[in-house]
Amino acid sequence: MSLMRCRRHTCKIIIVTSLIWCILDIMILLSYSDCSSGVGFGCTSTETGKKGSIKFSKQVSVDAHGVEIEEYPRSKLKTWHKAKVVTKQKGKPGEMGKAVQIPPDREAEKKEKFKINQFNLMASEMIALNRSLQDVRLSQCKSKVYPSLLPTTSVVIVFHNEAWTTLLRTVHSIMNRSPPELVEEIILVDDASEHEHLGSELEEYAAKMPIPVHVLRTGIRSGLIRARLLGAKTAKGSIITFLDAHCECTEGWLEPLLAEIAKNRKAVVCPVIDVISDESFEYITASDMTWGGFNWKLNFRWYRVPQREMDRRNGDRSEPLHTPAMAGGLFAIDRDYFYEVGSYDEGMDIWGGENLEMSFRVWQCGGTLEIIPCSHVGHVFRDKSPYTFPGGVAKIVNKNAARVAEVWMDEWRDFYYSMNPGARNVDIGDISPRKNLREELKCKSFRWYLENIYPESQMPLDYFFLGEIRNDATHNCLDTMGRKSGEEVGLSYCHGLGGNQVFAYTKRQQVMSDDNCLDAAGPDGPVKLVRCHGMGGNQAWVYNKMDHSLRHVNTAKCLTTQAHDPSSPKLVSCEGEASQQWLMQDKFKWQANKNS
Repeated sequence: MSLMRCRRHTCKIIIVTSLIWCILDIMILLSYSDCSSGVGFGCTSTETGKKGSIKFSKQVSVDAHGVEIEEYPRSKLKTWHKAKVVTKQKGKPGEMGKAVQIPPDREAEKKEKFKINQFNLMASEMIALNRSLQDVRLSQCKSKVYPSLLPTTSVVIVFHNEAWTTLLRTVHSIMNRSPPELVEEIILVDDASEHEHLGSELEEYAAKMPIPVHVLRTGIRSGLIRARLLGAKTAKGSIITFLDAHCECTEGWLEPLLAEIAKNRKAVVCPVIDVISDESFEYITASDMTWGGFNWKLNFRWYRVPQREMDRRNGDRSEPLHTPAMAGGLFAIDRDYFYEVGSYDEGMDIWGGENLEMSFRVWQCGGTLEIIPCSHVGHVFRDKSPYTFPGGVAKIVNKNAARVAEVWMDEWRDFYYSMNPGARNVDIGDISPRKNLREELKCKSFRWYLENIYPESQMPLDYFFLGEIRNDATHNCLDTMGRKSGEEVGLSYCHGLGGNQVFAYTKRQQVMSDDNCLDAAGPDGPVKLVRCHGMGGNQAWVYNKMDHSLRHVNTAKCLTTQAHDPSSPKLVSCEGEASQQWLMQDKFKWQANKNS
């Protein structure tokens, strides 16, 4: 009997112990319950699981540039599923992104309509609002698996007198090719449009959409910057995605953008911007091997991705690309971080320069700027703007660029003014709030940016020489003559005013003027201005300080002036004559201070 009692007692202990462990397991599971959708046991804040239980700490690490990587709060993430593929509509123009052909008998009408928006409005009106597109992603992108939990986004689109079809095709492409759970809303900001179809008709159309589409009005012409700030102010999504009003989002465009920000809350991410032809509305895939940069006059440019960035990504073209600058029209950013890092400079007018201002600010103040190769969005690129700018384009662009230079570029602002003297006397307004922001955020110097983020920049940093290059025989100077890439370099009277006669001789053996370099394809020339590629070859020159010759490495010939054509230097066998002697003595008055 005593043995039976002992066994019974032992069984009770085992059962009670098992129950205690089960209860502990349940409590642990509840402590980590998923609050991503706003529901879950005891979910009360963005940082906790069960009320009073283990707190989710911010996961912070550091990237290759020493920039902190802050992971996204789990409570702001949602489950989602892929959007269905938009199928081809047989017989309709423009399907699968194909070019639209206008009948010859309607050519005159096409040209007349083209003037309204500076693109082929007739072609756009022939294309379905939900037209099909090719899947233009890299094969590696198609097989990528993104987290099952992602943050939501509000998409902000500013428009002014936009065509009905391009605006709504943008909206439909977002809805059709985005996981519906991840698009909180689409916010259309009307910057004082005058076209009737953008009034109540647009509001009625928006009200019928399956995803919330809100139409906001600025009331008066405010420009892109202030209009975007109006849209951002009302955004409810965790992330704000800014798009232009004449875009088409492709399959799988959104998930990679959101996933990258979920990994790093301080990442500002851009899609690859493909081209939608303004003539035929053909969808043309852009290269994923270019990144954003700028020239001496702070004009945004696309340049080839350097080898060091390919090495950082271990040769994987599908991985996010660290870009020095962004185009500015299309990007996504965490809503809270957008304001933490200074949103937009409200002292800027209308449009222009805001992309570089944000690029410098993000990098210098602890964020990262990335192009996501697995995200593609098409954009209608126009040869000229259909809009007018109060005060003129030059005045607005100079003011905005000067604000960028004064706040973010340290002593390089003086170099910018020397290259663009028209900006020196423009009233730039009060910049003290932006300077205070830079101080509060403890942002790094512009030299740090050039050395660590953009060592390939054309901005002067460690040049052998910067100034005029004067020929000893003619006393004329090398001069771009205002010519474009692909045209021949010239020679003219040395005026000492900088501008077209400022050349740099760089450590890469380039003779550079802005983003063009002296280039000779063969021994007989001609010597042209060609976009600098930094890879030597046709653009490699050796300057001999002893005999002042400038020898082209590939051909072993020297740059020479000609008596019969004094305005066009040529390549000739090196003879040591005065016509082959180039003086790099009168240095440009601005030089970078290495102690900055």
